[in-house]
Amino acid sequence: MTAPPPLEDCVKTALTNARVFDGRRLLEPATVVVDGGLIATDPGGARVVDAGGAVLLPGLIDSHVHLHGPENLRQLRDHGVTTALDMATWPPALVDSLRAVPGLTDIRSPGALAIAAGGLHSRMPGMPADSFVTGPEDAERFVAARVAEGADYVKVVAERPGPGALDQPTLDALVAAAHAHGRLVVAHAAAFEACAMAQEAGADVLTHVPGDRPLDAASAARMRAAGRAAVPTLTMMEGLAAAGLPGVEYAPARASVAALHRAGVPVLAGTDANATPGVPFTPPHGSSLHHELELLVDAGLTPLDAVRAATVLPARHFGLTDRGAIRPGRRADLVLIDGDPLTDIRATRRVLRVWCAGVEHVAAG
Repeated sequence: MTAPPPLEDCVKTALTNARVFDGRRLLEPATVVVDGGLIATDPGGARVVDAGGAVLLPGLIDSHVHLHGPENLRQLRDHGVTTALDMATWPPALVDSLRAVPGLTDIRSPGALAIAAGGLHSRMPGMPADSFVTGPEDAERFVAARVAEGADYVKVVAERPGPGALDQPTLDALVAAAHAHGRLVVAHAAAFEACAMAQEAGADVLTHVPGDRPLDAASAARMRAAGRAAVPTLTMMEGLAAAGLPGVEYAPARASVAALHRAGVPVLAGTDANATPGVPFTPPHGSSLHHELELLVDAGLTPLDAVRAATVLPARHFGLTDRGAIRPGRRADLVLIDGDPLTDIRATRRVLRVWCAGVEHVAAG
């Protein structure tokens, strides 16, 4: 493959001899045109890059990260992650500064998350005071504040019932308020009882899976029937278990993913990448998504399922209709890799080039 220098701006490019992933399979080598930040069809006047038969995927989507600064966007971009779904970052000015940065990973965010006073999350550094929801009557206040800040969806924390946890009526009220404002709800649920509470409340996406007891067939079937999606974050669950966090084991998490997949629940790839001081495990931004894909395959997904979990499925479930597929008119978020990930999921690690809304980055080395 030819190797012209990296480009700082969006330049019309015809990428020839690329094996395109169409959401289900790899097509025969073809030409994909990038023009003005979008995928186009007319190669006239374009700079030509010969992909040499390499595989072209839609830009990867990490469905669970936490952001701290622009360095995270660069780390994500360098590993082919062109969209990051943040799951709690504050203050709003920081979130705003990370939105729509040319040439870097695009983000969506809920801003702050809804928690109860006294729980594990309440001890995170710098937790904003208005994250604490005191009861059902406080739900509208919390959601309206997030919407006013520009939240793309609402994040709530479901924990085992008890002190320091949002109770069922409060979770119910938060979900109802978010839906009334036209926002999806993502629920942190890393224990069996917490997952049941999140489902009862009507959350749209459950992130994490139980580290105490595997989800059973009935729980998975309930998720499937309601059209919910799951973001297991096996990378984080593996790391927490290895760190010896009480009540967290990896085997139940892995078994839960297998149960979800058997039931036909959409499984989305997310890592919980973060650099938060004091957190027991901090998956690195970007590279951890490739590990997550490998863990998903180990848990029972096929390599095709895993690639879809980081492309078309998160785009579909988070309403990102302009990405997740390589089609004319879609946003030119692309990643060129050396190898066939449908045969060996580890091939996603071998990133050659990345396009973020048409701005090209050539991988180091």
